[in-house]
Amino acid sequence: MQAVTATDRDAGVRGLTLTELPYPHAAENDVVVRVHAAGFTRGELAWPGTWTDRTGRDRTPSVPGHEVSGVVAELGYGTTGLTVGQRVFGLTDWARDGSLAEYVAVEARNLAPLPADVDHTVAAVLPISGLTAWQGLFDHARIAAGQTVLVHGAAGGVGSLAVQLAREAGTRVIGTGRAADRDTVLALGAHAFLDLDTDRPGDTGEVDVVFDVIGGDVLDRSAALVRAGGTLVSVAEPPRVRPESGRAVFFVVEPDRAILAELARRLRDGRLRVRVGAVRLLAEAVDAFAPQRRIAGRTVIRVAEDDG
Repeated sequence: MQAVTATDRDAGVRGLTLTELPYPHAAENDVVVRVHAAGFTRGELAWPGTWTDRTGRDRTPSVPGHEVSGVVAELGYGTTGLTVGQRVFGLTDWARDGSLAEYVAVEARNLAPLPADVDHTVAAVLPISGLTAWQGLFDHARIAAGQTVLVHGAAGGVGSLAVQLAREAGTRVIGTGRAADRDTVLALGAHAFLDLDTDRPGDTGEVDVVFDVIGGDVLDRSAALVRAGGTLVSVAEPPRVRPESGRAVFFVVEPDRAILAELARRLRDGRLRVRVGAVRLLAEAVDAFAPQRRIAGRTVIRVAEDDG
């Protein structure tokens, strides 16, 4: 099969190539998915799991990409809950070969059924962003109706979904970003927008929850915005400055079939929108890792031409 492989950690994007690899083995409780569309995170070439397995052994050449949408091609021994030919989407393991390939082996529990009326190119950008937004808001911040939630990077993959989920949950949502993102963020449902380049963070007043995807100085300054009993949640880095009378949480997204299924229902019902940017072919995936210009929305790699 064809796959994008990473072979040289120091080379970064220059070390990515499109090559031929053996068809993947379906271990116990695995499925092999015929990939129709894949999502990736440009920063994953710096992740340890891209280069070593869970025991620390080198696993190159490795296949990047951790979001997949496709059709079950094979079941591993003991696999239940899915069937051959079923449309699925989900998250691949951080320390195994990923989705920028024609086929990928995935733990069945990391996948959820994909409704027939949801396109693979849309589903492929939902797993990481959707699970991160959901877990940050509901599992870690435990948002409730009537609260005020500040979402940093509100036009991005995670932020745009967090805005929509928080709005639907009955909170007042403030989104932040660049000036050019204002209309997009407000159209997603934010009640107000804060320009990080020109507005002062304190202009928002105190909030119950800050959801951060940026880190650095933005994260540091956000601690002072959290009112007593509130929560500062970050996926960018562990907070160095904590709210005076609140909680600070850093987390890494985890697979969850039930949440994926809930996100898919919202997507199908039109209650959730994802921002798909460029759609590229597998042969163009290496170039997609290093775009020449900023692209609004997530880039999707289209692998199979038919939409089974």
